[in-house]
Amino acid sequence: MRQLNTRLTLGLVLLALLAAFAIGGSFVTDLENAYPLSAPIAKAPSHAFPFGTDTKGRDLLPVLVLGTLLTVKIGLLAGTIGILIGTTLAFLAGHYGGWIDAAIRFVVDVLLTVPGLLALVVLASSFPGAMTSTTMGLVIACLAWREPARSIRAQVLVVRQAGYVQMARLSGLGGLSIIVREMVPNLLPYLGAALVAAISAGILASVGIEALGLGARDEPTLGMTVYWMMSEGAFIRGMWWWIMGPVVILIVLFVGLYLLVIGLDEFANPRLRRLG
Repeated sequence: MRQLNTRLTLGLVLLALLAAFAIGGSFVTDLENAYPLSAPIAKAPSHAFPFGTDTKGRDLLPVLVLGTLLTVKIGLLAGTIGILIGTTLAFLAGHYGGWIDAAIRFVVDVLLTVPGLLALVVLASSFPGAMTSTTMGLVIACLAWREPARSIRAQVLVVRQAGYVQMARLSGLGGLSIIVREMVPNLLPYLGAALVAAISAGILASVGIEALGLGARDEPTLGMTVYWMMSEGAFIRGMWWWIMGPVVILIVLFVGLYLLVIGLDEFANPRLRRLG
């Protein structure tokens, strides 16, 4: 339990600090300065611009504040939709079995063979000039349900054999009632870990796609900030402040989410807790 609490606590602390930066920053900075021609070009950090400016004349402090909010929004949208679809399919397949299970497993197994990033690049490129952070979240959600559907199904198959589920079945409860009243509450810690993992995967996918220039060019997400940083030659120009900002935020975000997933996974799996 000691390691579990440490990981959960550290993950929550990192995410809380990032939330304080993004949410608090939105109240103390002018987010309009996150767009081009709102500040002097390519200025190093100073009292007026604590995070410096980029070559497009954007104050990088509001860029990072707004970019963090938009990037987390994409992850939340993609991860939540992916988990809802994946969980529904997993419970249908795992609980009812038979041809329903066979059909869902076939679809999931086939789609899992499709390279995720390649498919997302093709989908994202289908919206030239019309991509927004919301559209990006929906595009990623198109494939975000595949892995949760498979992993959660495995857990449902285990829970289906539990004594309390068998007793509920013998007492005359229907399939939907058993799922909602018996299975879901007992799988909540695992579902929570799966949700956090799906959000993390959604954020990673969005950054990867946007770093290729296929994101919302009019919105300063972290991925688009990385894209402009590379395309404008921040490394060659020696603009370390432009590089450091999004990189540090992404590291804190992914490390915090990873620790949260590990902690929730150990909480859901007593065997892992004993091994820890």
